[in-house]
Amino acid sequence: MRILLSNDDGYFAPGLICLAETLSATADIVVVAPERDRSGASNSLTLDRPLNLRRAANGFHYVNGTPTDCVHLAVTGMLDTQPDMIISGINSGANMGDDTIYSGTVAAATEGFLLGIPSIAVSLAGKELAHFTTAARVVADLVRRFEKHSHTHPWLLNVNVPDIEYEQLQGMEVTRLGKRHKAEPVVKSTNPHGETVYWVGAAGKAQDAGEGTDFHAVANRRVSITPLQMDLTQYSQLNAVRGWLTENAT
Repeated sequence: MRILLSNDDGYFAPGLICLAETLSATADIVVVAPERDRSGASNSLTLDRPLNLRRAANGFHYVNGTPTDCVHLAVTGMLDTQPDMIISGINSGANMGDDTIYSGTVAAATEGFLLGIPSIAVSLAGKELAHFTTAARVVADLVRRFEKHSHTHPWLLNVNVPDIEYEQLQGMEVTRLGKRHKAEPVVKSTNPHGETVYWVGAAGKAQDAGEGTDFHAVANRRVSITPLQMDLTQYSQLNAVRGWLTENAT
């Protein structure tokens, strides 16, 4: 089995290194990741300049672009054969609820999904970030389960693993995305040149975090697995908008 690994924390990130070491025992691993931290890059592609692909001393490849760039470049230009799976992570911190819209980790997996390849985004949900090996073992288990089944369509999974010992996990749960409160206000400050600058505020606390959500599962020491889709159509509003078009604009 051939797996393409990427992330948004950069090719030097401990979560990526841990995941590569764990999966290399049972799969053919290729790593293509950003040359620096690109957290929050979402699904952006670099269209205003060429990209460079380089190889680090440890064999990882890195790109001077976004997580989406990395996967797109690897699948459409670098690899001779299409990988069986794409895994993005292990991210340093959770990607739950609204986070998935901004996440470069999820974006890398999404690009794989859009290219027709089963993909997983995996994040370590916590602040101490002490148990990347736990998340790596969870991913290895998911890969083994994937190999046992045939797949007629690609799928995209967002996986969040509590930052605890593997033996302390209370199982896995298939969840839906929760929802956060709005983000904290931007932080205003002054740089050394006397110019006013702004830092984007922290993410808000979970608002929709009840049973069945990713927030609830992780809070209860369970691995959250959320199947994602890319159809952004708001179907419930189709008829309402059609109605607007039948009205006289004047």
